[in-house]
Amino acid sequence: MSAGSSPVVILGVSRSGTTLLKEMLDRSSELAIPSESYFLPQLWDRHGAAPDLDAIVADLGRLPRVREWGVDPEAIRARIPAQPTFADVVEAVYRAYAEACGKVRFGDKTPSYMQHLDLLERAFPGARYVHIIRDGRDAALSFLAMRRRPRFSWARPRGLLGFACLWDEEVRGARRFGAGPAAGRYVELRYEDLVAEPESRLREVCAFLDLPYEPAMLTYHSDFRADPREDHPRLADPPTPGVRDWRTEIPPADVERFEAIAGPLLEELGYERADPRPVRAARARARLERAAFRARRVTFRAGLAVVRRSPAWRARQAYLRREDASLGPTHGSASG
Repeated sequence: MSAGSSPVVILGVSRSGTTLLKEMLDRSSELAIPSESYFLPQLWDRHGAAPDLDAIVADLGRLPRVREWGVDPEAIRARIPAQPTFADVVEAVYRAYAEACGKVRFGDKTPSYMQHLDLLERAFPGARYVHIIRDGRDAALSFLAMRRRPRFSWARPRGLLGFACLWDEEVRGARRFGAGPAAGRYVELRYEDLVAEPESRLREVCAFLDLPYEPAMLTYHSDFRADPREDHPRLADPPTPGVRDWRTEIPPADVERFEAIAGPLLEELGYERADPRPVRAARARARLERAAFRARRVTFRAGLAVVRRSPAWRARQAYLRREDASLGPTHGSASG
């Protein structure tokens, strides 16, 4: 697959600028990137690499997000071979969305897929990956300010140190992925650079994607949809540097604890550290936080995989459809 026709996948830890980059690229006349999908791990756990056509089309019809995209599962049946691969089904869904938008390429931006990088290669063969990285301490501030929390995901961090574990694990994992399976199809972009020099950085990204740069990409804020996505209020404004500053907004003791967990990676990425040598108590707390975070992740993902293969999954989708109808289109489930 040539770079000019390959899917585009935006990688990044939650609150690292993935939505900003998505809004910019989605203004392309060629590329369509829908709202966060969430459903790829669900479909993979239920159907695997060689899904039954009828069964997976039926499941597509149960997913609130697919309906939100305006994609009719029965209409895409004709796009799928009689004996499809998982990638065939995924492409049919995303291509139907892109064509409905009048575009020829498609992409994805779902931060939770940072925990499913191997699945992305199965879902989007030949994809080009743009990994946007933000100083983890500023990303943590943004995360903690969110008014909405993911449903059914108690493994997600609920505090500063949990987010430090998440940021460290996911950024390291994506960089390994970019140096391994996705080598040659992966590029990194600093959030701080994008908001400071949006046009030049976006031109570089477009060149990597073999996507024509268009000035409209930087006017995403001018037609920001009236729907107030409560956790992205700044999308109504042009790119703005310095909206968070850990130096003044996080107490020094908490900065030290954060850096005891993620300091080496911050330093590796060129971010300054306030405490290059955390005290023993901070290092001990870091070990405990890492162990607890990993245990929650492993337990949650194992349990979720079992639920997804059971009748309870269908009941959950019905519940989500009812709840999403009452809350509006921006409240999709992050796990399922």
